[in-house]
Amino acid sequence: MVYTITFNPALDYITQVENFRIGEINRTKTETILPGGKGLNVSIVLKNLKIENTALGFVAGFTGEELIHKMESQGVKTDFVKVEKGITRINIKISSIHEKKVEETALNGMGPQITKNDIEVLFEKIEKMSTKDIVILSGSIPKNIDNDIYEKICKKLNEKEITFIVDSTQELLMNVLKYNPFLIKPNKEELEETLNCKISTKEDIIDAAKKLKEMGAQNVLVSLGNDGALLLTKDNNTYYSKAPRGQVVSTVGSGDSMVAGFLAGYYQTQNYEHALKTGVAAGSASAFSVELATKEDVDLLLKQL
Repeated sequence: MVYTITFNPALDYITQVENFRIGEINRTKTETILPGGKGLNVSIVLKNLKIENTALGFVAGFTGEELIHKMESQGVKTDFVKVEKGITRINIKISSIHEKKVEETALNGMGPQITKNDIEVLFEKIEKMSTKDIVILSGSIPKNIDNDIYEKICKKLNEKEITFIVDSTQELLMNVLKYNPFLIKPNKEELEETLNCKISTKEDIIDAAKKLKEMGAQNVLVSLGNDGALLLTKDNNTYYSKAPRGQVVSTVGSGDSMVAGFLAGYYQTQNYEHALKTGVAAGSASAFSVELATKEDVDLLLKQL
């Protein structure tokens, strides 16, 4: 079974506004409420790509119940820890076209109060996993959780010889590299932040990816936005894929979709180059739509690659 873990899930209220103006009343053109949180995005796209998976994480209150309903209505299995204090957060995502450019503004909620007991319940679920399982850890953590939580989880997964993927940045990422994650997926900006360096060329990207690999990552997938993506594999092969053509509607969830697409492509073929292209196609399919990538959209964009 594939599992995703999301510490800070949300209901995303996504809206489009014509020329958003701060300090004024703005009228929406479209409105959508979707499950949000990086791991949940991965779960949904995996399901769309015919990969069965279970979403783990923490939910609370009436918004948490709605989140569970929305995930399960899309066919994703859930096994969330239900938290007593607070509510699952609501994130507001505003997409506005200004001078022919898409500008995005976000207002993210706080989330519930997660206790040590809640963390223990999550670890009990991890303890039941086997070496045949795959775990995807992605996103930020609430302020009331210790920064070493990713490290503790990855240590446990490594001890149980469970394949895991980490999509995070800076300290959360750097502290888990020693446990040999199967895949990490920084973008160019995140590489610069994590390694405290300036990246200008393709060679710079490869050098930065090599540093992360030397620290323990097995495979490094670098998202390059409109320029596609670059993959440095565990056997030191480098692959590049351009991005397909299309109109960007919203980049929300596109990076998560790339992770899901990569895993689906590799899961089905054991081929890194195919996995990279499937990841790029999935990331682009989500960017070209208000909702997340579907299998039909991914298959169509793959033909461009």
